[in-house]
Amino acid sequence: MKGLFSACCLVMLLVLGTAEEVEDVLEPPMRERSHIDATLRLNEETKSDDYSATLQRLKKIYHTAVRPLEQAYKYNELRQYEITAYPGRTLASSATDGEITSKPMVLFLGPWSVGKSTMINYLLELTDSAHQLYTGAEPTTSEFTVIMHGEKTRSVEGIVMAADSARSFSPLEKFGQNFLEKLVGIEIPHKLLERVSFVDTPGIIENRKQQERGYPFNDVCQWFIDRADLIFVVFDPTKLDVGLELEMLFRQLKGRESQIRIILNKADSLATQELMRVYGALFWSLAPLINVTEPPRVYVSSFWPYEYNPETHKDLFLKEEISLLEDLNQVIENRLENKIAFIRQHAIRVRIHALLVDRYLQTFKDKMTFFSDAELVFNEIVEDPDKFYIFKSILAKTNVSKFDLPNREAYGDFFGINPIASFKLLSQQCSYMGGCLLEKIERAITHELPVLLESIGSGKNPTFPSCDTTGCGEKPKNRYKKN
Repeated sequence: MKGLFSACCLVMLLVLGTAEEVEDVLEPPMRERSHIDATLRLNEETKSDDYSATLQRLKKIYHTAVRPLEQAYKYNELRQYEITAYPGRTLASSATDGEITSKPMVLFLGPWSVGKSTMINYLLELTDSAHQLYTGAEPTTSEFTVIMHGEKTRSVEGIVMAADSARSFSPLEKFGQNFLEKLVGIEIPHKLLERVSFVDTPGIIENRKQQERGYPFNDVCQWFIDRADLIFVVFDPTKLDVGLELEMLFRQLKGRESQIRIILNKADSLATQELMRVYGALFWSLAPLINVTEPPRVYVSSFWPYEYNPETHKDLFLKEEISLLEDLNQVIENRLENKIAFIRQHAIRVRIHALLVDRYLQTFKDKMTFFSDAELVFNEIVEDPDKFYIFKSILAKTNVSKFDLPNREAYGDFFGINPIASFKLLSQQCSYMGGCLLEKIERAITHELPVLLESIGSGKNPTFPSCDTTGCGEKPKNRYKKN
């Protein structure tokens, strides 16, 4: 009867009323949003922190201490997805200045029409504006959309984003022109975007194959996952089924549990008892996919600009929304610390890779005789590295954790495209003026990057040893050269 009465009222308005009156009936009232500005501190006239000097120092450390070893041992050709021992944020290729200086990235993932685009519109006040992200009950987002700050609102094509070396998206060219046509950037002059960027992704459709998209969807998702500081995986109460594509997504998120936040959206569309059942069903569906002791944080609310359904727990939903905004603000506040920690983590991986290549090369040289077949000798080493203590020797001679060692099978492919003879021993990677590459990256890992990180909290300028105290001009002492 209630539905019939509403329909009758609507017909009456269509006959007797104006278009504006009809719109008022159809559209629920907008809810107050001052908590967003307060939690994210968008209205505070605070002095912006000048991190340019720290970022310049970070870039210098990377280019002088980390990049040379990357290039010397071709770290960027080590296949990333096979390095299963490396949890968390990874960087398979050389970092660009754009990646080092880029803002924190928040990635939105999930099935189609769960409210990802609506949530971004809500946070950035784009709802009902000319520049809002398109939303609807059907699959609407077919592109990877990067929402970033700009002096005026405009769209940027994917090919332009990939060609601009000042941005951090140039590596996306490797996914081909078909993908670049599905990549779009939107620049908006919003205060929140001065400190963070959002990435909206196409919804997961379980009956669609990667080939139908025209580009490697999972590989593109992995690229964004590896660079995201915060990952929102959004669900709708009516779309809790787990299929092959969603399973693949959670396999790609393995090791990133600390960055993942699960969002059960549109919560005010359900009665309390039904919402409890859905919440339990969500955990039941995701339990096999998230195999960790402590599951990711789950936020239950309705992230859109309209008033909550009055017959639901709107106070709870508001508290959940504020908690999520605090989470987002924490990522923004810690952006520089996270960047330094990321570069240090990357430097550790580059160092381990260089040590392993050096050990493979030294073993090969030791095994070779005048009558040996070089190809047969090296194939034997690659096929059974444990026989020659390749990995165990790294653990014995250096302060390397066994949990940081990469997958040994990855080196079969690596040496398949990079002949062992194309590398030099670490003991030969030294120069009179420049010092040894290994010692430079070790100094960055153990001293320079920790000092830079400490300087952020103390507010003091970092101090590093000068050539007068370290003897930069002296002939370097090579600890790795055999006597």
